Amino acid sequence: MRREESQPARVTEARGLGACCHDRLPHLTRVALPGTLPGKGVWSGVGARGEAARFPAARDLCVRPRSLAAPGRMAHVFVYGTLKTGQPNHRVLLEGAHGRAAFRGWGRTVEPYPLVIAGQRNVPRLLNLPGRGRRVAGEVYAVDEQMLRFLDEFEGCPDMYQRTRVTVAVEGAGETLQCFVYTTATYPPEWVHLPYHDDYDSQGEHGLRYSPR
Repeated sequence: MRREESQPARVTEARGLGACCHDRLPHLTRVALPGTLPGKGVWSGVGARGEAARFPAARDLCVRPRSLAAPGRMAHVFVYGTLKTGQPNHRVLLEGAHGRAAFRGWGRTVEPYPLVIAGQRNVPRLLNLPGRGRRVAGEVYAVDEQMLRFLDEFEGCPDMYQRTRVTVAVEGAGETLQCFVYTTATYPPEWVHLPYHDDYDSQGEHGLRYSPR
């Protein structure tokens, strides 16, 4: 969710650059802060308006939730792009070797978000700009710790995407769920001006078919 794209700057000290199945965004730089431990600090990069921006240490955004510490505990994950049913990467949720993933329902984000299709490989990206864009449709899965670790690696978290939380209204259930979702906090400034989508389909009318690596 690669480096073949031309991006604003180069990455320094980024972990696992080859891990993500999607495009890399080589425009983040780690800025060391006085008194911080190795691997801590903040990421600086290009914000939505093109100005320099700082964000919490990205690695801290993919920590394992304590709720999964006990065996058998599951976490909810909201998928909105190529992991959805019928989309190019859905098969990875079905592979038992990756862990357990149980479908819990369809839903939409309670808040609007910009869902754009970007890069040379036409990757769906949920920009971390709550309140802007559209309420995004997707699927909710209950996953175990093994699957969550796999998804972190698959999505290149935390260097490429950050696993954050989103509130999802579950269709037909009359309830909302707090779910993990893979969003991106930094991106080329022009991405915020791309068309916003609310229900991703790789073969949709937009004509921007996802291209696997």
